[in-house]
Amino acid sequence: MTRIQFLVLLTSFTFISGAFSQSKKTYKVNAVAFYNVENLFSLEEDEFTIYHDRTIRADAYYTQEVYDAKLKNVAKVISEIGVDVTGTTPAVVGFCEVENRAVIEDLVNQKTLLSSDYGIVHYHSPDRRGIDVALIYKKGLFVPTNTQSRELLLYRDNDPNQRIYTRDQLVVSGLLDGDKVHFIVHHWPSRSGGEARSRPNRIKAAELNKKIIDSLHAIDPYAKIINMGDFNDDPTNQSIKKVLQAKSNREDVNIKELYNPMEDMHKRGLGTLAWRDGWNLFDQIIVSAGLLSKDFSTYQFYRAGIYNPPYLANPRGRYKGYPYRAFADGGFTGGYSDHFPVYTLLIKEASEESN
Repeated sequence: MTRIQFLVLLTSFTFISGAFSQSKKTYKVNAVAFYNVENLFSLEEDEFTIYHDRTIRADAYYTQEVYDAKLKNVAKVISEIGVDVTGTTPAVVGFCEVENRAVIEDLVNQKTLLSSDYGIVHYHSPDRRGIDVALIYKKGLFVPTNTQSRELLLYRDNDPNQRIYTRDQLVVSGLLDGDKVHFIVHHWPSRSGGEARSRPNRIKAAELNKKIIDSLHAIDPYAKIINMGDFNDDPTNQSIKKVLQAKSNREDVNIKELYNPMEDMHKRGLGTLAWRDGWNLFDQIIVSAGLLSKDFSTYQFYRAGIYNPPYLANPRGRYKGYPYRAFADGGFTGGYSDHFPVYTLLIKEASEESN
C-alpha cells in the first residue's frame, strides 16, 4: 500500500475545514476507476453473443495483432490512473464493453498490470451485442464478500413478448483494506433512436440502480457505496437528478443520499466522450453519504476526475481533441477508446501500527 505524506493546511481540503491543524499527517490513498473500453472483444466466437455479425469480429481487420495492441493500450491507461497521487495502479476498476471473462483475464495479464495481481468479478449479461460489465480488484487490498448480477428487464412497447436485451448491473461488496465498501458497475441503455425516445429505458435502469442502493442503505444507512458506469446520460438528466436524486453540492447530502462530483465538471463543459462537436459526461462515479464523513479513520471520498492525458485524445484531423477511439473507418486506429476513463481517490489516515 502506498502512503502519501500530505502537509495539511486549513486552506487545503476545504471540504474538511477545521478537521485538521497545520500538521503533517500520513494517509493511505487509493484510486477507484471506471473505463468504457470500446468493444474489447475476443478473437473467438462467444456463445452468449446473439448478434455475431454485429461484432467487430465480422471485420477482417480484427486480427491477433490488433487484439494484442488493443489489450496493451487499455492496460497502459489503467496502469496510470491516479498514479501521480497514489504511486500505484488503481485498487478497483469497473469496466463496460468487455465481451467475456477471457478478455479480462488477458487484460490483467498484460505486462503493465501483472504485478498488481488483479482478481476478476464478471457475469454474462444478456446484451445482444455480447458486451458485459465487470470489475477487477487488487487481491492484496480488496476481499469480495458478496457479488451478484441484477437483471434489467426492458420491453418494447411494454410487450412482454418483445424483450430488449441489455446489460445487467453488477454489485460487488467486500472489504477494502478492512473497510466495508459496495461497488455497483453498470452500462445503461444507449440513446439509439434519439435521447427522448430511448429515455424510458434509462429511467428503468435508474430505478433498478436506486433499488439496489436503497437495499444497501436499508441494511446500513452509512453504507459506503461507489456507483459507477456509463450512464448514457449526463449528470443533469432526469435519470440521475430525479430518480437517483444525486446532489452536486456535498454539503447538501444527507444520510442515505448520493453525491455526484461529476455534475460540476459537466457544468464546466468537461466530458468523457464527444458527439457532433459537443461533449457529454456519460461516464460517472457517484458516491453515497457514507463516504463523505470527516472521520478519516476509515476510507472517505477525496476527489474525482476525468483521466484525459494528451495521448488519449485524437492528435489530428476533424476529431482532434476527441477521445482517441480504437476503431473507426473500417479499421484499427491504434487508439484507445471512444471514452475517457473516470476515477475517484479514497483516503484514510494511516494507523500508527502501519507507519
